[in-house]
Amino acid sequence: MGLTAKRLTPAAEQAVSMAGAVCNSFAEAAERVLGTLAGLRICESTVQRTAEDAGARVGQWLAQGRTLGKAQRWDWRRDADGQTCAYISIDATGVRQQAAGGGKADGRMPYVAMVYNPVPELAADSPYQPGPQAVMQARYLAGLYGLDELGLQLRRQAAQVGMDRAQRWIGLTDGGNGLEGFVDKNFPRDIIVILDFWHAADYLTELGKLLEPQDEAARQERVQQWCHIMKHEGGSAIIAELARLPLPARKPAVAAKHAEVLRYFRNNEHRMDYPRYQAHGWLIGSGAVESGCKTVVGQRLKLAGMRWGEDGTDEMCHLRALFKSEANQWEAFWRRQYNQPPSRN
Repeated sequence: MGLTAKRLTPAAEQAVSMAGAVCNSFAEAAERVLGTLAGLRICESTVQRTAEDAGARVGQWLAQGRTLGKAQRWDWRRDADGQTCAYISIDATGVRQQAAGGGKADGRMPYVAMVYNPVPELAADSPYQPGPQAVMQARYLAGLYGLDELGLQLRRQAAQVGMDRAQRWIGLTDGGNGLEGFVDKNFPRDIIVILDFWHAADYLTELGKLLEPQDEAARQERVQQWCHIMKHEGGSAIIAELARLPLPARKPAVAAKHAEVLRYFRNNEHRMDYPRYQAHGWLIGSGAVESGCKTVVGQRLKLAGMRWGEDGTDEMCHLRALFKSEANQWEAFWRRQYNQPPSRN
């Protein structure tokens, strides 16, 4: 009859897994949602085991080098030069953990990576402006990955959507440790790596708070001026502006933050040519992957009072990434030929 190990039909298993992935808690899925929507009366622990088992199968499938469904060539959108552009991005987000016996444990940092086809930021009269119905396409990966394994899996996802056919490759990161190397290693075909503008702006805001701790209006004016220089003149210009900034005497915290900001900008200067990026119509903010961290991980695993075990963290990240990717990915997984435990041979 096709019953699963949880004594559920395949359709019921999918419904339970989806409810476990999208509801605020497994208890909410069991006690309030599944009974009303599907007539299923099951306990919280069954929802948890079913959803986490499904996430484990997703992770096993991807780890074996497989993808879901047939290859699908995306229609990559064009920049201001008429060149098709494919984007990738990666970030990490913390998830609170629970030790054995219910104790507190150190948090873990699942990665969220994506290949995506965003709506470009073009002039209104650009001949390459997409239609008003255009929306972003995205494939997500999320879990407690090592960067090498994550790179392999992201390349497979990119290949399946035809990233090799895009004329330009663009990578957006916040400059975190190892992330630029990840992009260069896994997508070495002259990829354009851009430092997230808003992450850089946060550094300027932190410096501004120390320089103008009592005058909010003056702080905002100063930070806005810096951001304008950075956005319209680029990394070299804001570095020069900060280098000649007079610092107040006998304030070591200000001097330390100033040195930190200058060091960060100098390390990333080659990825801060924002005037050129904007002229081409390329995105300069990594808002897509930051939003992915919130929607894929945060909205389910980081709610008030939540603590997770490592296995549950990894498995639910896989399941949420699948659900938040293109709809055809979720549907493909739940076809019977995919939704079986992959062979370990």
